Amino acid sequence: MTGDSVFSRESGGAPGTAAPTGTAAVVERAKGALMALTGCSPEAAHEDLLRRAKAAHRTLTEECWIALGTLVPPLSHAAGPATADEEAEGAVLAGLGRALTHVETPPDLARCLLAHLAGPVGADAVLIHRCPPSGEPVLIGYADTDGTRARRWRDVPPPAGTGGTGERSVRAPRRTEHTVWLPVAGTDGAEVVVGVLRERADPFTPRTRELLRHVSWLCAGRLRDLGAGQGRPGSSGAPRPPVPAPASLPVDGLFAALPGAVLLLSPLRSPSGDVEDYRVDAATAQSADVLGLDAGDLVGRRLLECRPDAAGEPLWQSWLAALDTGEPRESEPFTRRTPEPGTDRREPPQYVVRAVPLGDALVVSWLRHDASGRQAQRLAELQRLGRLGWAVWDLVTHEAAWSDQVHLLLDRDPALGPVPVELLPDLAVPEDGPALGRAVRELLRDGTPFDVPFRVRTTAGLRHLRAVAETVVDTAGRPVEVHGFVQDLTAQRSAELALVESERTMLAQDGVLRAERMLAGRLQHALLPLPRHAVRLAGLRVDVTYLPAESGIHVGGDWFSAVELPDGDALFVVGDVAGHGIDAVATMAQLRFTAKGMIFTGSSLTGALARLNTLLLHSRDTKGTATLVLARYEPRERRLVWAQAGHLPPLLLRRGEPQYLERPFGVLLGATETPVYAEAECRLEPGDRLLFYTDGLVERPGENIQRGLERLARNAAAHHADAPGSLVPLLGSMLEGERRDDVCVLDVRVPGEPA
Repeated sequence: MTGDSVFSRESGGAPGTAAPTGTAAVVERAKGALMALTGCSPEAAHEDLLRRAKAAHRTLTEECWIALGTLVPPLSHAAGPATADEEAEGAVLAGLGRALTHVETPPDLARCLLAHLAGPVGADAVLIHRCPPSGEPVLIGYADTDGTRARRWRDVPPPAGTGGTGERSVRAPRRTEHTVWLPVAGTDGAEVVVGVLRERADPFTPRTRELLRHVSWLCAGRLRDLGAGQGRPGSSGAPRPPVPAPASLPVDGLFAALPGAVLLLSPLRSPSGDVEDYRVDAATAQSADVLGLDAGDLVGRRLLECRPDAAGEPLWQSWLAALDTGEPRESEPFTRRTPEPGTDRREPPQYVVRAVPLGDALVVSWLRHDASGRQAQRLAELQRLGRLGWAVWDLVTHEAAWSDQVHLLLDRDPALGPVPVELLPDLAVPEDGPALGRAVRELLRDGTPFDVPFRVRTTAGLRHLRAVAETVVDTAGRPVEVHGFVQDLTAQRSAELALVESERTMLAQDGVLRAERMLAGRLQHALLPLPRHAVRLAGLRVDVTYLPAESGIHVGGDWFSAVELPDGDALFVVGDVAGHGIDAVATMAQLRFTAKGMIFTGSSLTGALARLNTLLLHSRDTKGTATLVLARYEPRERRLVWAQAGHLPPLLLRRGEPQYLERPFGVLLGATETPVYAEAECRLEPGDRLLFYTDGLVERPGENIQRGLERLARNAAAHHADAPGSLVPLLGSMLEGERRDDVCVLDVRVPGEPA
């Protein structure tokens, strides 16, 4: 093999090397291109090229070739008319310059060079070696057209030295191969040599070698960006330094060819180094959909001029992070509220914004999510939330397709695949299989759609499902497909069964409670008979009223006694047992008869209350607590002696003025083992009216008991007529709406006119 060394540098390169012929022409062509693009003067163009080369640590020739390679072909010869060969050469270099922006590794570079040199140069293979200052050259990238040439030569190092431009050939079986070696600058003092191999009898022409020199200069910057290929073939090598600052490159032609909305943004920093804004250095035509301005109007503007609210968005912070870390950043998918022209407004597009650092700048692109993928995602969410899945059976090919949700509902391993529609009933429990089987047979025979519930046994237990299916027929009316879905009704069915069971329980409980109410009511009426008319006791007229509660189905424990004692005195008792039902009635009966019995046998009022308290605490037949008021009236002295156990005081109306008797001390029955009770005395006068009552007369939900007592005093004074049935208007004024508790009232009147 013969190596033609085409290594050359201009001033500023390694000492002792000469600039190539035609360097001035390359510089003039690059200057002309910049003048055509920007309208600047030749001096300004030259200064701009020098500034860019210095900023990127490149030679002026390298910068010129990179600039020419990134321009579209018509601009590559802006310095003057070009020959056909120059046009072709410019097209090759321009295409290669655009392609180099996508090269990430030395193997990528080898493949890129082969793709662009196979036609113009006739290259059959490309080899890239790294030659450190000391040590053996290392092959870091290769590519060939048939997979054999580069592999034969990858272990053969390039020729030593960098001088001379001779060309040699080597004889291989039935062919001759020629190679041109292109030394380019590397990093860490190393050189990178690119070998271009051609299997042709004729050698490389001077024009071809000149083109390859230009290619080497064009690749020099990219190889430097790749870290001079520090790694083995097929590896990306060490972390590469940032690529040249894009602001120094004319990228309009490249951005004109990019699809979608893409911006090249250069950060504008404050004196402290913070990013205050971005300058739009390049933009694709579709960027107008993002920022609302045409691409031509965007370039050169500040980003916050176009989007003043951008600094407050999460994307801004993501871009700052990309600049700080040098790593690409990608946003979460989001929906644009203003759809693009021509898009379905019922389906707002979703986008992901990707920011990739490029030197000191950012390449920001808006990537639209595929609508079909979003539809599939929504369909999967619908099936999951609705606990249903679709199924399709092809009756011609006997193929079937189920969604993942159907496999999940039927507890069937997806690896087993769907079952034929004829075998669907086999998955149901034996009790439900026949009904589902009949429905499937009618569907296949007559095309009758079905909607059948069935159950399956799964590892999670019994599952209630619903299968719905219909057929699709061909032009002759023959069924060719079955479309259907399976839905999970387990939760709904469980709720229905629980509701039915609850209704049964409620009906049974209602029957028990109604029977208890009827029994308690009968027992109460038997134990507490109500007189139909006013009664006379010890010279007093006594009216009694008992009103059961209207809400609920329980009877209460309110009770009364109005009896004449053997010595001619009168005994009045009003009590209220806590609770309702049979237990309350039983406790009421025991207290009522025990209290009367103790008073009849000579017990004092306080003694009777103490013994009744003991009875509630220790008797197995009585439960709970109770309030009670006992009053004994001596007609000779018109003296009323009374005691109470946690009960409301009687109301006295004298000459139409109401006042409550001052309560003696006493706690409710059943509250303590050591109760204390006291008596109080009151002298009644002719015309006096005394009301004993239970709390159902004055209590209202959410109201203080004192307000109820005030209302009773006020209404009693307003309805003080001394006539039979005078309790009716009083009760009407006190009991408004539904009664939630029993009401018991003793209306005691002293005959005669008030003094």
